[in-house]
Amino acid sequence: MFITGAVQSLLIESSRGPGMVAKRSYSTSGTLQKTCYGRFGNVFSSVTGGERLAQINRWTRITGVFAGERNVLGCKASASCNQIRFFGNRGSGAGFSGEDGSESSGSGGDESGGDGVTPYTSPQMTALTPMLVPEVFPNVPLIAVSRNPVFPRFIKIIEVCYQGHLDDLPPCLCLSPPVVSFLNNESDVVESLDAIYNTGTFVQIHEMQDLGDKLRMIVMGHRRYGYKNFSHSSDTEPGSLLKKVNEANLIVEAIPLPSSDILMVEVDNVVHEQFEVSEEVKVESVLQMMQAGQRVVDNPIYLSDMGAALTGAESHELQDVLEETNIPKRLYKALSLLKKEYELSKLQQRLGREVEEKIKLTHRKYLLQEQLKIIKKELGLEKEDKDAIEEKFRERLKERTVPEHIMEVINEELNKLSLLDNHSSEFNVTRNYLDWLTSMPWGTNSEENLELKRAKEVLEEDHYGMDDVKKRILEFIAVSQLRGSTQGKILCFYGPPGVGKTSIARSIARALNREYFRFSVGGMTDVAEIKGHRRTYVGAMPGKIIQCLKKTKTENPLVLIDEVDKIGRGYQGDPSSALLELLDPEQNFNFLDHYLDVPVDLSKVLFICTANVTDTIPEPLRDRMEMINVSGYVAQEKLAIAEKYLVPQLRTQCGLTEDTTNISPDALNLLIRQYCRESGVRNLQKQVEKVFRKVAFRIVSGEETAVQVTPDNLQDYVGKPIFTVDRMYDSTPPGVVMGLAWTAMGGTTLFIETSLRRPRDTGVKDKDGPREGSLEITGQLGDVMKESAKIASTFARVFLMKQQPDNNFFSGSHLHLHVPEGATPKDGPSAGCTIVTALLSLATNTPVRENVAMTGEVSLTGKILPVGGIKEKTIAAKRAGVTCIILPAENKKDFSDLPEFITEGLEVHFVDHYTKMYPIVFPEQLPLILRV
Repeated sequence: MFITGAVQSLLIESSRGPGMVAKRSYSTSGTLQKTCYGRFGNVFSSVTGGERLAQINRWTRITGVFAGERNVLGCKASASCNQIRFFGNRGSGAGFSGEDGSESSGSGGDESGGDGVTPYTSPQMTALTPMLVPEVFPNVPLIAVSRNPVFPRFIKIIEVCYQGHLDDLPPCLCLSPPVVSFLNNESDVVESLDAIYNTGTFVQIHEMQDLGDKLRMIVMGHRRYGYKNFSHSSDTEPGSLLKKVNEANLIVEAIPLPSSDILMVEVDNVVHEQFEVSEEVKVESVLQMMQAGQRVVDNPIYLSDMGAALTGAESHELQDVLEETNIPKRLYKALSLLKKEYELSKLQQRLGREVEEKIKLTHRKYLLQEQLKIIKKELGLEKEDKDAIEEKFRERLKERTVPEHIMEVINEELNKLSLLDNHSSEFNVTRNYLDWLTSMPWGTNSEENLELKRAKEVLEEDHYGMDDVKKRILEFIAVSQLRGSTQGKILCFYGPPGVGKTSIARSIARALNREYFRFSVGGMTDVAEIKGHRRTYVGAMPGKIIQCLKKTKTENPLVLIDEVDKIGRGYQGDPSSALLELLDPEQNFNFLDHYLDVPVDLSKVLFICTANVTDTIPEPLRDRMEMINVSGYVAQEKLAIAEKYLVPQLRTQCGLTEDTTNISPDALNLLIRQYCRESGVRNLQKQVEKVFRKVAFRIVSGEETAVQVTPDNLQDYVGKPIFTVDRMYDSTPPGVVMGLAWTAMGGTTLFIETSLRRPRDTGVKDKDGPREGSLEITGQLGDVMKESAKIASTFARVFLMKQQPDNNFFSGSHLHLHVPEGATPKDGPSAGCTIVTALLSLATNTPVRENVAMTGEVSLTGKILPVGGIKEKTIAAKRAGVTCIILPAENKKDFSDLPEFITEGLEVHFVDHYTKMYPIVFPEQLPLILRV
């Protein structure tokens, strides 16, 4: 920051003799050249171009007070000049120039340097005597510098922003030599004079260079000064200024100060010790920066300045030393900075030694390793890194049948690897690529088990039931045995959670003697997880399928793709679309991974997918898979699973034995009915484990030695029952009918309730004719179920008019249909026949038959259409104590596939029209049945 003007000083050139320089004002434009015009009042310089003012002797402190306003960017300032305070030294003995004056002899301390002229004799003063200065001083440029301040008697290189030319500088900077004043500031741009410190340094410019937009100055500091304000003066003639100088009177103000010899010695010792331990600062260079022939330790002022200048302290800490007027305090501050610098220097040296030792150790280890490599190479014990890598890759391929087009790629990459530098990034990329290519199981297959008996035993060992899945696997083995070779298939097991879809896949792999690999695609949004990343990306790697082949080391593993119905879609692509190529038998023999970029044969892989529902699976993907339903378990199946699998396994895991702990079949049956009604056995496993944990605690704590869990003490281990009532109505009243529904957790019973909202409007007519009734529907029903209710209401009206012409219940009746539970969303058309039956029961005020349940979609003409989930619905009906169920006629084929223990004890009716269903649910209405 270059601030011109505003500092008054008396300049005398040796060639011109004593003279004065009038104040001049200059302005510069631009954001970085902020120009301020004002005037420091009455500051004398004892060193100006090698000569001294004849009117002035050496004084130690000159006080200046400025009153007036300050302004920046060309603002005019007007004020009155009072006084400025300088700090110097006047001593009897050796004297100093700059801040202390020039070296001189004589006990009085009179000026004897320079031309020796002393026309003005000042009073006797001590070394630290303050002095009042007259109110006259000519103009001196003011420069604001950032970072570290300039200390007196030190040489420094300063760069200031100036976009003009050297010829355009103010005349005060063109003197020989010019003298300026420096003030320190915190920032590079001075927006206001408030940002500048109040204490600065008078410096002498020895050299100035034009750097274009900057000026480089080599300056030497002479003395401190402080200002309190800027002021304008109208004195522009040299004569008037000289007159004021001649009329000035000096007033001596003696301030006694204690000696600080011990402090000076301490400072000197610290500085000297730092010179010994630090190689960064040389005392010779410091002495060269100061005037020759002087002992720094003899003067406390220069000693403190030198100590502060040698440190790398912060700018504000150095400025604090510069502003300190009390010499002992200044010495203490300099000592504090030196000690801090000394401790920092020791820390840096210690860290440097540690780093150097570590580097030397690493370098020594590297040299020894390189020498060892050369020695082994000369002895033939070791080959080059590239040769060893190539030999390792080719060794992998010896026992494998690599396709010809794959071998061409491998040879090409090996040749490329031999030409690359070991330390290049391309070398690592190529090496990793070859590592994946050579790790693939080209032509390697595991020997499959084609014995049906062995496979059936393995499947029965791990899972109970699941006949459809087991039959399909046995069929696969039979086909492979007849063909003499195996081919891959794509199967999809779907069903409620906890029924064993994932665990059966591991058993299938064991039965077929195939390697097993599982990965889940639930929530996957990145196609690269399946097809890999391209090699150009950092950290690229193949997809899951290639990773599977490398891990299993065979071309015919069993791959389980779990949760295929929950696959996601993101901005990286649609993974379900990427599965189309993977799961297509016509394409996966030539599967192309983005990373390998070579075709891979997946036709021998047996893919098994799992899903809870099939609705969310994309249709093209569902079309490529063979769908196999894995339905839930009934109570008898759960009991068998618990006795045969869960109880022995969990008892062993809890550290118990059959002698100390046992759960009776009745307790398991009660546990299934009142705590675990879901389709799977996952919750049953948790409850059984909970029982064994509590039993283990009782045995270890010494409460009991052996525990027998029975229905009487079951609540002590699992808490209160969750399901206490199997059905909402033991006997259904008129207007209430039990239906059957399917959920993701399995089948359940669903009651349809109907009731009158208000009395019928009998005989009431409006302007358009008789008033019609209404139907209110509640129970959080979906759109399909609401439409089914409207269809059922219309058909019930028509059916009742034909069945009982005299019954006009639906004319003017305001009905309410509700499906509990209200918090559970419900949707689907399978409750159509149930709604019709409930409306007719309400209209005729006749309850339906005891323990009857039904399901089926009804059309507007009364046809009963087929529905799904027959097994789950049948299981739910039997669990609820239903003895008679009515199903659509087209679902007879589904019911015939059910095991006998499910259908045992059930009366089943298959109907294709509601007229056949009506006499079953209303047997007492048989004489009134409409003949259709």
